[in-house]
Amino acid sequence: MTAPSAVGIDTVSAALHRGAAAVLPNPAPLTYVVAATAPHAVNRAKARPAGQPVALWTHHPRTSDLVLRALDLTPGAVRTARRLLGEERVTLLAPLRPAGTHPAWLGPATHDGWTLLFGARWSPLLPVLDEHPVLYVSSANSTGRPPAPNAARARAMFPGHVPVLDAASLPGFVPDAPGSAPRAATTTIRLHPDGHLEMHRSGAQDSAHHGPTAYLDHLRTVHGPGPASG
Repeated sequence: MTAPSAVGIDTVSAALHRGAAAVLPNPAPLTYVVAATAPHAVNRAKARPAGQPVALWTHHPRTSDLVLRALDLTPGAVRTARRLLGEERVTLLAPLRPAGTHPAWLGPATHDGWTLLFGARWSPLLPVLDEHPVLYVSSANSTGRPPAPNAARARAMFPGHVPVLDAASLPGFVPDAPGSAPRAATTTIRLHPDGHLEMHRSGAQDSAHHGPTAYLDHLRTVHGPGPASG
């Protein structure tokens, strides 16, 4: 496998426009992700089955509004979902209304009635992302390996035809401070119809709050409306 070289925004944008996958950075403390307009492109870049569920990237306001209307949540829980995605930048597992009442493009991000939503919205990436209101996304790793914390690690894991955008090439880039917490994939929170919060997968956000229980308590206090559960 030939490792991909560093590329600019134009190369990544061209890849996304032709339906191919690209590896993109996120702000600290999050790791890189692999994204595409077609879910099978994300899965093939990761060398896993083409039909495996992926997350939908809710970076675009119009997409977010459509998704939130499709969720089987109380009005208070919808407000919580919006804040978890937009402010906390978690990955969110949320229940969908019955089939036929939500956009077809949510299908690849849905399994057993729950849809998986990725909430990071980093301003340096918006010129690329906002051209694609519907994007699918997964952690930037090959199966069985940890997600890439930087461009060099991503280039070592992905084949040469998958472009990797280095965060250092973006305006306003600030290197991670010495001694800062290691980068990690996003925490995944399950949001139940009544607003009840549950930890699905530990990650970067709860690590910064000294663990899942403390982070769930933080979410309950700041965003509500449901009780936290460890």
